Amino acid sequence: MVVAGIALTSCGKDRDKVVREKTLASETISAIGVNAYLWQAALNTLDFMPMAQADPQSGVIISDWRTDPANPNRRVKVTVYIQDKALRASSLKVNVFQQELRQGQWTDLPAAAETERSVEDAILIEARRLRMQQMPGEG
Repeated sequence: MVVAGIALTSCGKDRDKVVREKTLASETISAIGVNAYLWQAALNTLDFMPMAQADPQSGVIISDWRTDPANPNRRVKVTVYIQDKALRASSLKVNVFQQELRQGQWTDLPAAAETERSVEDAILIEARRLRMQQMPGEG
């Protein structure tokens, strides 16, 4: 009985290996500690921001403050946390911090949840684009 079980297991071994490799290739690229597509997508999406810290092992990206030349009295800072090796929305957390210059002092503004969602969406769209570009045979 045990021998038959081992034989059946080995028959499906190659198929299982292909499925595992496909899953690893498409969802959990992990040479850097987090999902490589999300990591690169976050860097691409935030390429206009000055970077303060980017750690691919922990999956944390922290921008420095950026002031929009069109509105020099406001500045923005973004922190991205990639929390998993899988390519899915729950693997990503974005915090956007905003400040306004008032009487010579930078004052925190309330967090804009819709801005955070927009940045998350942009990163996810870019990650999916990168994945499709890398693996054109899979749709």
